[in-house]
Amino acid sequence: MPLPLRGPGGGRPSPRGADALVAGVVLLVVAVWTLVSAQYTSEPALRTALGWALILTGCGALYFRRRQPVAVAVATLLACVVYYPLSAQDGPLMIAFALALYTTAAEGRFAAAVALAAVTLLAVGFGEIRQQPGHRQIDDTSLAMLAGWLISLVAVGRAQRTRSAYLHEVEQRALAAEGEQEARARQSATEERLRIAREVHDVLGHSISLINVQSGAALHRLGKKPAPEAGLATATEALEAVKATSKDALRELRATLGVLRRADEATPTTPSSGLALLGDLAARARSAGLDVRTHTTGTPVPLPPPVDLAAYRIVQESLTNVTRHAGARTVTITLDWGADAVRLRIADDGEGAPEGRPLGSGIRGMAERARAFGGELTARNGDHGFLVDARLPLTTPVAPTGTTASAEPAGSAPPTDPTASERDPR
Repeated sequence: MPLPLRGPGGGRPSPRGADALVAGVVLLVVAVWTLVSAQYTSEPALRTALGWALILTGCGALYFRRRQPVAVAVATLLACVVYYPLSAQDGPLMIAFALALYTTAAEGRFAAAVALAAVTLLAVGFGEIRQQPGHRQIDDTSLAMLAGWLISLVAVGRAQRTRSAYLHEVEQRALAAEGEQEARARQSATEERLRIAREVHDVLGHSISLINVQSGAALHRLGKKPAPEAGLATATEALEAVKATSKDALRELRATLGVLRRADEATPTTPSSGLALLGDLAARARSAGLDVRTHTTGTPVPLPPPVDLAAYRIVQESLTNVTRHAGARTVTITLDWGADAVRLRIADDGEGAPEGRPLGSGIRGMAERARAFGGELTARNGDHGFLVDARLPLTTPVAPTGTTASAEPAGSAPPTDPTASERDPR
């Protein structure tokens, strides 16, 4: 089977291919050195054959140095222990052991590398001590140099291990940062979808509720079979109210969905919803039969667009609830402009909410809108009906991440059915 010399990308060699290449280079160096030395020394053919077998064994073991670093280091050390006393040619087979010792430390087997280096140094020193005077192969200086080389190999291998661990940690951090960035992007996309869904719900829920009430009132009057002139006037009035309500709903819907347009498409030019359009909102509610009264105290000031939109949506949702569930005749909207906040009060003279029953998703959504900008909202039964009381700061608070709060609370979800915005579970 051919060796996989190239990685999957066809660029750098694969780990097994690199190990085979290193083993081949070391074998080539040792073989060339041994052949050159053979020209100046002679020995029996059996010793020469055994020497070459040990060279092939020691160098060939380097192919497995990454998978079995300790075993390869022991094998190359034993090959050197047998080779040098046996062969008169003294080839540089020690290179194979040095590389195996370095790999052992680089692969994280630091204790085994230190033990092998110590055993090697003690064995060489013990063997030299036993030699007769004048017959030593290695003097004290060479022995000290050998000790330095062994210590250097282990130290460099340990440093390489530390560097590899650091690079791996950096890579993992980069991957984690990339994954976190993707997660934030998905979260931002989800929050934007929820914001758009809530805006669409508020626009359509309010407008369709008014259209339903207006058309129902007209049909009720026509069901009494009035004179033709009175019936025509009733139908005309109802159709005009439905037309105005649907026109405003389409305008707000286009402004809300404008963020989904492509860059090359024209954006809506009509103004977005805000307290400046509170008069139109009250007029639409009056067309549904409500007596809507507005009062303003203090000096109005321009609000940041997200806060302005939140205030408008709170009033809009409150009027929708009154129209659909309160059975009220009069609604009073009060705007109290203070030094640092604007207070909204929407009170009706209806039946109020049943005691002991939880408030619906619509009121929870209004409360989340207020909290998103550092404000607060309460909804409860008043003296003569139901009261929604909201306080919104005049400035947009800065979120911890350095971005301003969005017009929609991050954790809110849009109602999933037409009755989800009811404050009354009935």
